[in-house]
Amino acid sequence: MLHSLLIISLLFSLSNAAVQDFCVADLKGPQGPAGYSCKIASVVTADDFVFSGLRAAGNISSLIKAAVTPAFVEQYPGVNGLGLSAARLDLAPGGVIPLHTHPGASELLLVTQGIIEAGFISSANAVYVKTLKKGDLMVFPQGLLHFQINAGGVTAVGFPVFSSPSPGLQILDFALFANDLSTDLVSKTTFLDPALIKKLKSVLGGSG
Repeated sequence: MLHSLLIISLLFSLSNAAVQDFCVADLKGPQGPAGYSCKIASVVTADDFVFSGLRAAGNISSLIKAAVTPAFVEQYPGVNGLGLSAARLDLAPGGVIPLHTHPGASELLLVTQGIIEAGFISSANAVYVKTLKKGDLMVFPQGLLHFQINAGGVTAVGFPVFSSPSPGLQILDFALFANDLSTDLVSKTTFLDPALIKKLKSVLGGSG
């Protein structure tokens, strides 16, 4: 009898234990490895869980003829602590998202318009490339170099979903040519001609 009462008491305690359903980001506070601290629940509203910023197309008049509109934790505080985020990808004809990585997340891309040629390179340097059409999905494992190119004659649109509220981003071209890493070091580590490196630095805003 006593054993049964103890079990019932334990179950009752567990059922009444405080459960934190969400942690809407307090963007005024610091961000740590686990994300942002939580807003006080009493000031959280339905608006914190809705993001409308992906309705409109991004500006595709840039050098790469592409735009990525993020819905990461900084734009969408409701995803804080939930292990996911999203974005909108717009690619004009001839547009390209250069080789890049997301150090903090895997990516799942859904194509909703046009044709996108996409691919990634594994850590064993194996290449996986596929031409994607409306309704197709492609996954890009965390940390691997990958790219997307408009492979059709009309603007292509896709919606990537990430396995982190803060997936991070490093674009290979910018890492090499958009900073002050010296031309000599870039040449020695990539075997590229210094004249070409200087040209790329001038295009991407680098120096050195």
